[in-house]
Amino acid sequence: MKIKIWTMTVMALLAMPMGPAHAEDTSLTGSWKLVSYEVESQSTGKKIPAMGDRPSGRVIFTEDHRVSFVLTGEGRKAGGTDADKAALLNTLVAYTGIETIKTNEWCTHVEASWNPEWVGTTQCREFRRTGDRLEVFTPWRQMPNWPGTTRSIVVFTRDK
Repeated sequence: MKIKIWTMTVMALLAMPMGPAHAEDTSLTGSWKLVSYEVESQSTGKKIPAMGDRPSGRVIFTEDHRVSFVLTGEGRKAGGTDADKAALLNTLVAYTGIETIKTNEWCTHVEASWNPEWVGTTQCREFRRTGDRLEVFTPWRQMPNWPGTTRSIVVFTRDK
């Protein structure tokens, strides 16, 4: 009986694939192109395209844990007056810093930002990655741009 179990065990081990294991790439390292940016209302579930139907932008994660995040609204034009230039801030999100990733959350210690209030803070985002698609969710919060409690949902695809 012991010989039969030993023989079956050896045969099972020999039948296993012998080569390097290929784990799925779960890192965020690389460049990700913006696909969409929506703001969702917590009370209604309604989503609006916060910066138009075709915003542009990118997030880049480096191997040394730096992140650079830039989103711009659809149809931006160069500002001719001071008021026009100031209004461009309403169609921009940009920051950079050192990131840490734990499971499905990335946090950035912000070193520079379009919003000076963020400098020196830690901004955390929940994310879900499926292959080359990255969905990013801000925490629910009160924002001056939208009524009630909202969160942003930002979707990227990995550059190839």
